[in-house]
Amino acid sequence: MKVYKKGKSRNNKLFIRVFCVITILIGALVFCYTFFPLISWQIYFAPAFASQKIDAPIPSHTVIDPGNISNLISSATTNMNTDYTNAYNWYPGYGTQKNLKADYKISIPKIDIKDALVSNRDTDLTTHLVQYNSDSVPPDEGNSVIFGHSTLPQLYKEGDYKTIFANAYKLGVGDLILVNRDGKTYNYKIESVIVVDPTDTSVLAQNFSDSFITIITCTPPGTVWKRLIIKARKI
Repeated sequence: MKVYKKGKSRNNKLFIRVFCVITILIGALVFCYTFFPLISWQIYFAPAFASQKIDAPIPSHTVIDPGNISNLISSATTNMNTDYTNAYNWYPGYGTQKNLKADYKISIPKIDIKDALVSNRDTDLTTHLVQYNSDSVPPDEGNSVIFGHSTLPQLYKEGDYKTIFANAYKLGVGDLILVNRDGKTYNYKIESVIVVDPTDTSVLAQNFSDSFITIITCTPPGTVWKRLIIKARKI
């Protein structure tokens, strides 16, 4: 009987240890998912945006204010339950009635993007960039809004649309975007780079005064907390 009790006691201790290790690992994963993008933002991306006079999308007080921690965790949980490979989920309820077919390619030399397909045939961001609106197509007049995924730069893979805009934070005013449509190439120069809340739909506004491209992706890289807006005009 004593041997049985001793063995049972050892099993209980082993179970408690394993349970504690699993709990710690889960806690560490939640912490990394929530705060690693903030830390990487401060170390790597804030300096790049600061040089372009862009405000940090995650204010510094967010990192240290305990009142925001629960909001960050809640936001992370919500984001995990939303399929952001479907462009429709970025701005549910918005968009234009389809009447123009968009199928063209863009290249961005500064971040090594070559002949990336842009289309409005569907909203699948894993197979191509998505033109969200269908009332204008470059190089014609109008604001053509293009959605694309981003992730942490170290996860970037050439040709993978799930990581295509991982280095978009490096773009600045004056950089070029090349549009190839029907065998002809058109040059667009970036005029502005801003960061907005994901609920800000003003960036979708149409403008027929000239030919514009608006690229929208998530920021900081690796999160969906904010939107990086890159606007270019045909030159």
